[in-house]
Amino acid sequence: MDNPLQSTPLFHLGPVPVMPAVVVTWVIMAVLVGGAILLTRRLSLHPTATQTAMELLVDTIDGQIRDTTGAAPEPYRAFIGTLFLFILTSNWTSLIPGITPPTAMMETDAALAALVFVSVIWFGVRVGGVGGYLRGFALPNPVMIPLNMLESITRTFSMFVRLFGNVMAGVFVVAIVASLAGLFVPIPLMALDMLIGAVQAYIFAVLAMVFIAAAVEKGAHKRPK
Repeated sequence: MDNPLQSTPLFHLGPVPVMPAVVVTWVIMAVLVGGAILLTRRLSLHPTATQTAMELLVDTIDGQIRDTTGAAPEPYRAFIGTLFLFILTSNWTSLIPGITPPTAMMETDAALAALVFVSVIWFGVRVGGVGGYLRGFALPNPVMIPLNMLESITRTFSMFVRLFGNVMAGVFVVAIVASLAGLFVPIPLMALDMLIGAVQAYIFAVLAMVFIAAAVEKGAHKRPK
């Protein structure tokens, strides 16, 4: 298993090293995009079992967004849904022998946290404008501006650390038990690892939605009329 703090390039494209996590990430993206195209190209008013399952997934994501923000889910569905599915799929690649999940690598988790950081700014500016978003840092009073700015950075860092730590811990535990006890003994731990992977994907997506909702609410309240 790769050391998460020191990745070894899988190959080079000219002078650019390509890490294993990058290859696995692109494979996951290709699978998700290809699966989405195949599953949605023949939608019907009389849904099949597969279409029903997909509609249930979308409804669940919409319901979670609505419960978290109190707003219509359409503006956020694509980003939050994609974030959840990518992290879930990445976490579950730990079940494939010889594959280290991208979310067990610091670079991937840092990139995901950075996407959330940018999305908070994007949705905040989209609703309240640049001025409304920036004025949100002055709530409840201007004295809080430095702390609010620091909070926006530290909470993003905490998301990165939480995801990396939990996924990496699961990978280590399963790998150690498998090396000591054989192939079949770690199966219950692998099931637990799947559950933890799903929970971590859910928590990451919900936290992203909470941060976005907070920025949108501040921007909307402070937007000049």
